[in-house]
Amino acid sequence: MARLKQKGKAGAAKAYVTRSAAVKKLQISLADFRRLCILKGIFPREPRHRKKANKGSSAPTSFYYAKDIAYLAHEPVLRKLREHKAFAKKLSRAIGRGEWSTAKSLDEHKPTYRLDHIIKERYPTFIDAVRDIDDALCMIFLFANLPATSRVSAALIDNCTRLAAEWQLYNIHSHSLRKVFLSIKGVYYQAEVMGQNVTWLVPYQFTQNIPADVDVRVMLTFLELYQTLLGFIFFKLYTDAGLVYPPPLDTKKDGTAAGVGAFSLQQTSEQHAPGAKKPSELKVSAKDVRQTIKAISSEALDDDSTDNRAEEDEATAAEDFIPQPSKSNPGEAAVLSTFQSLSAQEGSTIAKLFAPYTFWLSRETPRPIFEFVVRSCGGRIGWPASSGSGSPFDESDESITHVIIDRPLVERPNETQEERQRRLQRKYIQPQWAIDCINAGKILLEEKYAQGKPLPPHLSPFGDYEGAYDPAAVIPDDGVEMAERESDEEEEDAEVGEDDAGPRPPLLAADVTEDPDALRAAELAAEAAGVDYGAFEQEVRKTKKAKGKVGLVPVETEEEMNKMLMSNKKRKLYERMKYGQQKKDAERTKLEQRRKELDEEKRQRKKERIIHSQS
Repeated sequence: MARLKQKGKAGAAKAYVTRSAAVKKLQISLADFRRLCILKGIFPREPRHRKKANKGSSAPTSFYYAKDIAYLAHEPVLRKLREHKAFAKKLSRAIGRGEWSTAKSLDEHKPTYRLDHIIKERYPTFIDAVRDIDDALCMIFLFANLPATSRVSAALIDNCTRLAAEWQLYNIHSHSLRKVFLSIKGVYYQAEVMGQNVTWLVPYQFTQNIPADVDVRVMLTFLELYQTLLGFIFFKLYTDAGLVYPPPLDTKKDGTAAGVGAFSLQQTSEQHAPGAKKPSELKVSAKDVRQTIKAISSEALDDDSTDNRAEEDEATAAEDFIPQPSKSNPGEAAVLSTFQSLSAQEGSTIAKLFAPYTFWLSRETPRPIFEFVVRSCGGRIGWPASSGSGSPFDESDESITHVIIDRPLVERPNETQEERQRRLQRKYIQPQWAIDCINAGKILLEEKYAQGKPLPPHLSPFGDYEGAYDPAAVIPDDGVEMAERESDEEEEDAEVGEDDAGPRPPLLAADVTEDPDALRAAELAAEAAGVDYGAFEQEVRKTKKAKGKVGLVPVETEEEMNKMLMSNKKRKLYERMKYGQQKKDAERTKLEQRRKELDEEKRQRKKERIIHSQS
């Protein structure tokens, strides 16, 4: 006899656990449970049958995988949270009794926890960590611009400011910046680090206030995880680049609002050169001896692996492109660009885009944005003392080629000859020019961005998907559609005139087909009836257009036949994909139609102005 199934012991009721049951099982508070789930990356799940998962109850609740909760039960952070709860009870009891020495001793031995093991669990490889730092950078830059309050400490904001400066310094050193976009929310940046595109948002430096309805505790838990993650990543990036981490901070420059300039990049060799120990002063431990023995024993295996790697390198080299001489001109070799060479050339072009130029920032332009942008692309930049200290040169420097200015053009009657000569030697451009040059990957003409001129539209360089609407692209067939629209208007006018004149003569072109013999017979019949050849051609065109509209009847195509052979699951997935594609196409078509209407309105206004001027 088969074993009887008990309710709630199998299926969805066993695979899922409610939030209240999970908190009860782990014996922690709801706030600690939420904090632990954020740190471990565990989130609520949606069961297929909520009533079955809740053991017959239809009450609204959150569900978690039972395996995830069992995984949390063995977390070291959970043990530290329990220890902290016991510590808080002992501390409050000691303070209540007036045992100040005991309270001081307890506070000195307060339990703390580290998140290093969680970072290693969630990100097995370094590339996985780099691929997932977008949200971490956005959170860091957000808190770096917040004021210190009772809920957000000043030490936390200082740490976020330091991490933000370290990230900007690395991008300036490696010239990794690729795209910039000035939006309402802030400035979007995209950099290429270790072959991965990293995008983050930096808010503008305005006075920020934390809303009362925002749960800062949840954000602080995420920030705690992100700070540890970025510490790991920055240490690896700086070490691979041969730089000292963390970079030394000049407190004097930091006090005078030097910003990123308060940090200095140092090579690893420079740090260890003055105080490096001599080989005779180094102490050898037993652990070093054991590691040396293991290294000697594994040399044979390393030799074998080296031979294998050499064979793989030879095979890879054989697959690379080999230039072959031309048959028509044997003296010239074929020069074809590969994907690797093109990608490397694009990155190097943007990295040294502003290298030949020297910029000067006017006092109304935001210094942190353009200092980071210009230095990341290899340029030199200076600013007045009102924007902060640390400028490498002053305004009278003869090497300045561009002045980034964001004020209207005014006359200067008291300008000296030296100032006038200096102004003529420099190019005064608006801030958008530097951003558009980076997005275009080349130096644009300065005339459109000159001081006081209306700027061209600032378009986002981040494409949503392939085939998305591009405002800068030229819509094809505008002239053809306009000609068809004019011909249709002429046909309508002709039809109205014919209706006013009387009934049209019968034409044999109504049943015309693609057969040339039938078309020739209809033409002869119309000529015998006394119909003009132009009217006959117009009727033929109208008949073809009407047949084209009527002929749009849905038929079972090969695509629909293939859908019938699909399984139910694959067919639903395919239909969802098609629905998403149709939605994107409809959105693109709507935007293109709106652009055509705007172009038509501009054309009509221009035509009216011409007519008005002639009259």
